Amino acid sequence: MRKLFQRIYSAAVAVAICASASGKPNVVVILTDDQGWGDLSIHGNGNLATPNIDSLAEGGARFDQFYVCPVCSPTRAEFLTGRYHPRGGVYSTSAGGERLDLDEHTIAETFRAAGYATGAFGKWHNGMQYPYHPNGRGFEEYYGFCSGHWAHYFDPMLEHNGRIVKGEGFVIDDFTGKAMEFIESSTKAGQPFFAYLPYNTPHSPMQVPGEYWQRFADKDLGQRSRQGDKENITHTRAALAMCENIDWNVGRLIRKLDTLGISQETIVIFFHDNGPNGWRWNGGLRGKKGSTDEGGVRSPLFVRWPGKIRPGTRVKQVSAAIDLLPTLADLAGISVAGKKQLDGTSLKPLLFGASGKAWPARTILSHWKGRVSARNDRYRLDHTGRLYDMVADPGQSEDISRKKPGIAAKLQGEVVKFRRDVVAEMGEENRPFLLGHPGLMFTQVPARDGLAHGGIKRSNKFPNCSHFINWRSLDDRITWEVEVVESGEFDVEIYYTCPEADVGSSVELSFNASSLKRRITEAFDPPYIGRAADRFKRTEGDEKQWRALRMGTIDLEKGRGTLILKALEIPGNSVMDFRLLMFKRKPA
Repeated sequence: MRKLFQRIYSAAVAVAICASASGKPNVVVILTDDQGWGDLSIHGNGNLATPNIDSLAEGGARFDQFYVCPVCSPTRAEFLTGRYHPRGGVYSTSAGGERLDLDEHTIAETFRAAGYATGAFGKWHNGMQYPYHPNGRGFEEYYGFCSGHWAHYFDPMLEHNGRIVKGEGFVIDDFTGKAMEFIESSTKAGQPFFAYLPYNTPHSPMQVPGEYWQRFADKDLGQRSRQGDKENITHTRAALAMCENIDWNVGRLIRKLDTLGISQETIVIFFHDNGPNGWRWNGGLRGKKGSTDEGGVRSPLFVRWPGKIRPGTRVKQVSAAIDLLPTLADLAGISVAGKKQLDGTSLKPLLFGASGKAWPARTILSHWKGRVSARNDRYRLDHTGRLYDMVADPGQSEDISRKKPGIAAKLQGEVVKFRRDVVAEMGEENRPFLLGHPGLMFTQVPARDGLAHGGIKRSNKFPNCSHFINWRSLDDRITWEVEVVESGEFDVEIYYTCPEADVGSSVELSFNASSLKRRITEAFDPPYIGRAADRFKRTEGDEKQWRALRMGTIDLEKGRGTLILKALEIPGNSVMDFRLLMFKRKPA
């Protein structure tokens, strides 16, 4: 009877796959930021409840050994390209090192070429200036922020297709709402959609609406980190509150698909970008964000496609973020754009019941800051050469490299090959920041990407959402190494704050032979607003509102050079606090 059921089910799946290939299934990808493998109730964490996320696993496939990178931007790059992140030039999380090389083809370009509406809603973190911008990487619609972190999560400054806008409410709720609008409009237009939701929580600052915080503010947490003396319970409570907010938003998305009647035609996947951003319960795994150990790189992967993927499917084989592009393209029956060889492989056979014997053995490599570890279905070789049996010892407590020298040597050979063939491909950073590409009307040039000279200081050591302060001397200046992609006229705005006592400074913006001067004539001195909403003391810089001042129009000639912002007069104690420049290309 069981064999008969399996034959009937397999036949039904085959018919459904053929139908979906011709009908182009929709795709929703949810990626969370700094949420650990253990931050889900389905993984045994009794400190919180994530029923909506859990339902994706229960109603579809659950991968037990799925791997991402130790930090944010590399994972995003690997998801976007199906290739290890060093190949795409991603070596850092800020100041240009997060940018994905322009000769890489993305998953959005693949789906857009197949006739899909494509939209991304949230934290991009793979380049800001077009064509590094999501609108230049295959996403027709983009709403969110391009930096690696944001300093305030309530009604913040965001962007919509390059234009600065003000967010509406808590960012995750806002991103989800905009994604649902995109899904509904695409459905009404009869167009299949690819919706990417790269959430930015529970990444710090630890901000969450009061409804969620009240659930955890005084909650006794029964499960704690294996590094108990290092865990900060307030930070953990805030992170778990943020995870429950994510779960609520996942539930909203699921209900929207049901309401629109498209659940059966929509693939939904859920995963994280790295390990947890603090010491908290993580299933006993060693390591957290930034580590190449199991706890730093193991992520859930849930794939739901009602009527196609059997509910409760468990996949034991190792897999990784590099597999998602080929898998989703394969499920949709479309060709992968670009000619570069992928490092990932389609997981479609595993989703539809391929046995372990039919699946080739493979090794997944994890890399960050010169450290490389290797993971196959049973063993992990860490970055120091220690070997662990991950079946018998998932917490990596006993080094068995002397007991299993052949396995250790084989995995070490994989590491050597990876360093030679993948890490070495990264090369040296010599990319300027691009300005004025005609593909997008707007170009942001933020403090994040600038260099401060003289007494000017960055507001925080983490550049991503920082601004410049302490601008007090005519010898001070801010510079950016840029390349104007195409000559043209540009309206320029400067985002600043300035107290009444310091009004009157004159500044000059110059690039090669062109320059533009403007005097600061209006005070704008709002208080800092970010820290007041924190549930745990932040390490990032604070945030405030910024005023956009029109500087004027500048002619820029195509070519490379140094963009310079300096003061010509300083009647008060300081010129301004500086956040960003916005260039708007004028019609020819």
